[in-house]
Amino acid sequence: MKEQLFGKTADDKHIYLYTLENSNIKATVSNLGATLVSLLVRDKTGNWLDVVLGYDDVQQYLENTNTYFGGTVGRNANRIENALVAIEGINYRLPANEGENSLHSGPDGFQIRFWEVLKSNERQNGIEFELISPDKDQGFPGELKMTVIYELTDSGLTISFKGKSDQTTIFNPTNHSYFNLNGQGSGTILNHLLSLSADFYTPIKDSRGIPTGEKSLVAETPLDFRMAARIGQRINEPFEQLRLTGGYDHNFVLKKLGEGNEPFAKVIGDKSGIVMEVGTDLPCVQFYSGNFLQHEIGKNQAIYNERDGFCLETQYTPNGMNHGEERVPVIYPNHEITYRTTYNFSVSSDIF
Repeated sequence: MKEQLFGKTADDKHIYLYTLENSNIKATVSNLGATLVSLLVRDKTGNWLDVVLGYDDVQQYLENTNTYFGGTVGRNANRIENALVAIEGINYRLPANEGENSLHSGPDGFQIRFWEVLKSNERQNGIEFELISPDKDQGFPGELKMTVIYELTDSGLTISFKGKSDQTTIFNPTNHSYFNLNGQGSGTILNHLLSLSADFYTPIKDSRGIPTGEKSLVAETPLDFRMAARIGQRINEPFEQLRLTGGYDHNFVLKKLGEGNEPFAKVIGDKSGIVMEVGTDLPCVQFYSGNFLQHEIGKNQAIYNERDGFCLETQYTPNGMNHGEERVPVIYPNHEITYRTTYNFSVSSDIF
């Protein structure tokens, strides 16, 4: 594992980059936000491509907090309506940062926090980051100890999230990487081929992105990716759910709920032939088509614009605590819980 200085925070904390690599994968992560800064995989010609969006400068990560590029989001990913959540009959007021709602746990998110390097193990090609979130941090009850573990495998990357709290609290973290399988800075992802194993999605009320509390069939809608389709094939259809969010930004209910890390999504880069399969033991995923990227200066001075990256954010149903969702992201005192998401890569030369 390679380590290099990335920069410093205003309070003089040193931010480092840590690079894990094998013959097929090179992943660079940072102790700022336990962030995935770059992920290099081989395309169909054998060349290395960096397939995640990000920044070259640590200050960009600290200042451009609304992009969440590669960051660890917590305690709660996605939106909570009116920045208010009830846990065991008690209402907790959270900081609002998207109108009256809380998005990704408010303005002081885990993606801009300093994480301690807990342990590195070069034999397993992994690294662990730890964050102690005090009681009432972001408005949530309980002191939460959270660990993020990055591990390389022969074919990809596994990200594990561990949490343990001294009070009942919310634990719904995710990784917020934007992917472009033709390489970061290469332009649109609309011609990527996507398949997504989900019969249902959770429709939203309005442009604020809060689910109605219902589950709707994807069948006969532009949100049906059960059979592979290009991301942009139906993105501009006159479908109200797409109009509200300017494209895809919806929670999908995965077919296999917590039964392991079998792939739920497969994405193929139309130019590179890179195939990414994503698996998780979480019940849902937010598919986001990068609708609000606008002239963001990224790595190697690349300019990221609308739909130049996509996200697959594994999670629980957004705002599920507030509309009686059966499965909710609660952890109980002194009970450690672990969630895992895997990204496996290969190449295909005969799709396009």
